[in-house]
Amino acid sequence: MTAPDTIVLIHGFWVTPRSWEHWIAHYESKGFRVLAPAYPGLEVEVEALRADPTPIAELTVPRIIDHLSSVIDALDAPPILIGHSAGGAFTQILLDRGRGAVGVALNSAPTEGVRVVPFSQVKSTFAVFKNPANRHRAVPISFAQWNYAFTNTFTEDESRALYERYAIPVNGGIVWGGVLANFQPGHQDTWVDYHNDARAPLLFVAGGEDHIMPPAVQRSNAGHYRSDTVTEIEERPGFAHLLPAQPGWQEIADHVLDWALRHAR
Repeated sequence: MTAPDTIVLIHGFWVTPRSWEHWIAHYESKGFRVLAPAYPGLEVEVEALRADPTPIAELTVPRIIDHLSSVIDALDAPPILIGHSAGGAFTQILLDRGRGAVGVALNSAPTEGVRVVPFSQVKSTFAVFKNPANRHRAVPISFAQWNYAFTNTFTEDESRALYERYAIPVNGGIVWGGVLANFQPGHQDTWVDYHNDARAPLLFVAGGEDHIMPPAVQRSNAGHYRSDTVTEIEERPGFAHLLPAQPGWQEIADHVLDWALRHAR
């Protein structure tokens, strides 16, 4: 079997593909083709989305998954999928639907059925949940909220620089929907088949100091899988939610790539 030569990096909420800038250059220097698609409508710069967050407010999970699927389906062979935060949940959904040769979920948002909600996660997302009207809005994140949820192990100067470079509002409806999915009948937008034996191998990586998607969430999500395919989880002590930008990210990037190449179908 020929090893995948393409890596698709899937960003999370509150950021854009710009958050992958170092990983793109790192993997390209190793000879890989690297794609980091934006969610539909978010192909503009961070500054433009802050000035006009309308495209964020118009997002839905099905639109995002359909767009990512179209990017993957246009490739000659199944790629390696690496998703961060909400991108980790989208990676799980894409793998469940037969896309990708292998997947890695970094500090992943949970898929449907994961009911573990640590206090730090509630605090990290309170800006969205404090007002039900936010279900119909793009909700900005303050620096204090960013520093707690994303960069709690960084210096204040590092955190502020990353906030200015990466942070955008979030679609409040999708965040609300992720919680309500566990209390509504039928399959919701983030449902996956935890018994899908045809799914490609999947690695969860949990930052030990992550506030918004703590290790308990990762462990519960990984533990839901009952399929006869590889599902592994690793914890990285000292890493916060914004793991792709934290010092030491290169070792993790190399490790997950090595794991992906060894397990790719």
